[in-house]
Amino acid sequence: MQEGDADVAVVGAGVVGLATAWALARRGARVLLLDRADGPGLGTSHANGAQLSYAYTDAMAGPALWRQLPAMLSGRDPAFRTRLSADTHFLVWGLRLLRNATAARQHRNTLDTLALALESKAAMAALLTRHPIDFQHRVAGKLHVYADATARPKAEAVMAAKRPFGVHQQWLSPAEAIAVEPALAGARGMAGAVYSPEEAAGDPWRFCTALLAVLQADYGVQARFNAMLHGLRREGMHWRLSADGPHGDDLRVRQVVLCTGIDSHALLRRLGLRSPLMAVKGYSFTAPCGALPPQASITDTARKLVFCRLGDRIRVAGLVDLNDWDPSPDPARLQQLIALARASLPEAADYDRIAHRWAGLRPATPDSRPVIRRAGDGLVLNIGHGMLGWTLAMGSGERAAALLMEGA
Repeated sequence: MQEGDADVAVVGAGVVGLATAWALARRGARVLLLDRADGPGLGTSHANGAQLSYAYTDAMAGPALWRQLPAMLSGRDPAFRTRLSADTHFLVWGLRLLRNATAARQHRNTLDTLALALESKAAMAALLTRHPIDFQHRVAGKLHVYADATARPKAEAVMAAKRPFGVHQQWLSPAEAIAVEPALAGARGMAGAVYSPEEAAGDPWRFCTALLAVLQADYGVQARFNAMLHGLRREGMHWRLSADGPHGDDLRVRQVVLCTGIDSHALLRRLGLRSPLMAVKGYSFTAPCGALPPQASITDTARKLVFCRLGDRIRVAGLVDLNDWDPSPDPARLQQLIALARASLPEAADYDRIAHRWAGLRPATPDSRPVIRRAGDGLVLNIGHGMLGWTLAMGSGERAAALLMEGA
């Protein structure tokens, strides 16, 4: 690649990086996409929960966190595991998380993220109007299932806070929930559910692959894979990027957007910037549909897992392993996820024919809000989307592109 062939390097080719490249290319920027993997969407975007949860943006930290903390730290919660550490970053991040565990901060963080989610929903609709790419996208609705009836007052308060933003949700009794989604007839211990009829779903890896093809064919976006970025420094009016890979890349571009998920932690430290990120490892498996597969997306709040229909397959995702920076799947945790799914919806999937098992590192911030900001001349961060990267990607890309073009 010759100097001057690209205006902007977007580092990271997951859902956030592809959405950012799309937003920049649509504005006329010449974009180079870099990723360490050998194709798009092979990191945390590859096999996540697949739900586009535009209405469900509730921040992780709130008053309930204080009650849950002993079980989270001791391992008594089977869905939540914490790798305790004396590392300064872990301790500081944890204290910042607790600082956000107030009703006022949870309310602010939830609604701030909701605004971005609704921007994402609009941006996704605009993309699909212009380029109707195939990634098994559908508006399926979502049911957030509760095992404890005492959760209803809080759930209704959160719904009321979101209603002024045009979010449509309602509390359903068990019988009403089963009428909406017959697969819940097999649910065990359901006390009620929040129904969000406008929620969507789609395969994030198929999205990345299809959008990249459009970007290359129609917008001249260049992509370089197997490019492990090991150097990023400012030289005059440009950024120099040094990457190991088949091209021996040493590139100079005027502007850079980092969309590198949890890898941003090390990159930011190399630049002398404080990282706001914590690794939150999650798991998924994908199996053929069972005898009673759901049409709507399902979230089991007690077991902290989600079910999402993708054609003739069911994607089940869940578990939270805080401060686990190893992306390789733990077979015991995967078996635990399968057992939780069987206990929740025993006929949703063919659990004896699981086709794909996966783990990924979700880059979480203490306030559950992504970091989309300028971090230096010609450098924008688009990181920290936690468990909502797929949901927030399109809106985040628009915000990052607008920010970068303002300083161009």
